[in-house]
Amino acid sequence: MKLSVNRLLAIVALSVSLQVAGAQPLKKESKPYKILTSGKQLTIKCSRNIKNVMVWTNDGHRVVEQKDINSTQVKLDIPITRSSFYVMIEMPGGKVYTERIGMQ
Repeated sequence: MKLSVNRLLAIVALSVSLQVAGAQPLKKESKPYKILTSGKQLTIKCSRNIKNVMVWTNDGHRVVEQKDINSTQVKLDIPITRSSFYVMIEMPGGKVYTERIGMQ
């Protein structure tokens, strides 16, 4: 009898802790950059310096890569026509942002 009460208390405690943990809001960090597209040109404007930028297709083919940019703005010419790409932006501190973008 005591064993079943202990199990019941353990199940209740676990259930309550999971509900409380699941109810915590996630803090969403705002992006320090904006991506602008115009034709086959991609412009990235950032509030901090940008270290590296890489653009690749949905198939995983690397289209453009620029390293050691150290500027708050970069313009890239995309040599192929696709409706969407993936962009990776790396900051000097090692923080990496990845985003899927659509081209017009």
